[in-house]
Amino acid sequence: MKQASNSLLFMAGDAAVLPAPSARPRRGLGSQLCSAIALAALAGLAGCASEPTRPESSDAGLDSSKGRVFTERSYLRTGSRLPAVVLQAGLQDDKSAWKSVIPGLSQQHLVIAFDRPGRADTPSTDASRDPCTIASEERRLLQDAGVPPPYILVGHSLGGLYQYVFAKMYPEDVAGLVLLDPTHPRHWETVQAEAPGAALLIKGVRAIAFSSADRREFDQQTDCLQRINTRQPLRQPVRLLVSGKFKMEERGSYERMLQGLRQDWVSMTGARRGAELIADSGHYIQKDRPDTVISAVQQLSAEVRK
Repeated sequence: MKQASNSLLFMAGDAAVLPAPSARPRRGLGSQLCSAIALAALAGLAGCASEPTRPESSDAGLDSSKGRVFTERSYLRTGSRLPAVVLQAGLQDDKSAWKSVIPGLSQQHLVIAFDRPGRADTPSTDASRDPCTIASEERRLLQDAGVPPPYILVGHSLGGLYQYVFAKMYPEDVAGLVLLDPTHPRHWETVQAEAPGAALLIKGVRAIAFSSADRREFDQQTDCLQRINTRQPLRQPVRLLVSGKFKMEERGSYERMLQGLRQDWVSMTGARRGAELIADSGHYIQKDRPDTVISAVQQLSAEVRK
């Protein structure tokens, strides 16, 4: 059921209904009950979600009023060479989503991977979960950690949208971007209009499988984007990697819709190589083809250094 679940959240803008094996199962929801609810509500496609492991409130040490939402446990820092590579995961994912590429990237770069509020080692926050707030939190984390700009931003799925917004808000802090199957600003709007069957299933997944942090990010994914000029391409170099494997539930109207949004991403970013199809990869390109992701980052870094 995991593969079907991941496909549905790819439709929603991400693909991580099921967490890493080390995550705790959702409290009070046994595997048999979860499976029964998923099968009944979503014809076996919802999957069984898990809640991210969070530190106790006494360990939080956050001050939301000052924009400080991260702890020292919130991020992983490895490697040393600049420019720094900053990894932003997708919906329901944490820094562990990058474990296949971090060793290779850290050989040539300082690498930062972190957990957004409500994920793994970062406590929840009352702050808005719109992309602009998340981008500003990311910038504050990098400043507090003493990581100098400009950065190479790498984002997967909804994390790709967050990195794009970061580049729009703080262009002087960004050397370049590598986006992996990024969620389009009009993704959910277009799914509802052009793939209503997929939209219905996504709504069911949201109701059953999302944590409160997931729902807030999903519901607010476009809340600040009227402030972002998406018609003006980014001035930094961009690599746009897109998956080529589509599962049965993704084919048809959803796949056609997605192809159109991918072409719009090319215009939005100004990616000179266009949308680079990774034919043998599913949505998690960093897991299916870590070598390709590492190579794209290294090539972009070499371009930036020149």
